[in-house]
Amino acid sequence: MKVAVTGSSGLIGSALVEALEGDGHQVTRLVRGKPAGPHELGWAPAAGVIDAAGLEGHDAVVHLAGVGIGDHRWTAEHKATVLESRVQGTSLLASTLAGLNRPPAVLASASAVGFYGDRGAQTLTEADGSGTGFLADVVRQWEDAAAPAENAGIRVARLRSGVVLTDKGGALDKQLLPFKMGLGGRVGSGEQYLSWISLDDEIGAIRHVLATESIRGPVNLTAPAPVTNAEFTRALGTVLGRPTVLPVPKLALHTMFGKEMVAEMLFAGQRVLPAVLQASGFAFVDDEIEAALRRILGK
Repeated sequence: MKVAVTGSSGLIGSALVEALEGDGHQVTRLVRGKPAGPHELGWAPAAGVIDAAGLEGHDAVVHLAGVGIGDHRWTAEHKATVLESRVQGTSLLASTLAGLNRPPAVLASASAVGFYGDRGAQTLTEADGSGTGFLADVVRQWEDAAAPAENAGIRVARLRSGVVLTDKGGALDKQLLPFKMGLGGRVGSGEQYLSWISLDDEIGAIRHVLATESIRGPVNLTAPAPVTNAEFTRALGTVLGRPTVLPVPKLALHTMFGKEMVAEMLFAGQRVLPAVLQASGFAFVDDEIEAALRRILGK
């Protein structure tokens, strides 16, 4: 296949490109700035600029680009940037693909389990509706922005990813140092659910979605066994051989990240199951948290 990928330099994107090329596919990267060669296309979502002609004839497009949600404090300016980077980029890409003479068969567009909001211990699948809060609002608008491609007959899969676990970056990598120092602990009550997926399964699931014509609409990219924050904390402490008895002080978190971000990203949770992936026959490499952490961390 000939596959175009946005966000190709990110944690997930770079791993996906490597995997697709390893499978023998031809990958075209959409990049901001001047393309460096024949396998790159330029685009500037904020300016509404994209190389439409260069996208002609691609079999599939994977859209992963967007400003990191947890990279900065949630100031009004940063929240606007988070929303705009997702909606503008997705809308531009979807509208462009819809207008091509030779559009792709499938658009796999990034999304997130934040769609469901804080739902406590409720088990959630793709059949459940959106929750409330900033993250849920962002994801809902993000997903809606792909509608032009869907309306043009392109198969659109909305990839609702959980927390992607890898030692190469992201949430797990940030926690390793304090846990190794014996400073790791549950957040709050620890009862909030974490819907996680290993990086290998995230990449495998995206490849599966591209290859499976029956998959369209929302698809949860999460392991089949979500865990509470307390369970995750115990598992990581066990794998690293370190104590995890001290809870993380809420005041310190509020000081570092602000109350709204802490409330939605650390004290809220979703218990999400990958119903679509499982029904379509996807086989997970990592389906249990402690074993997954041992494999990821070489323990």
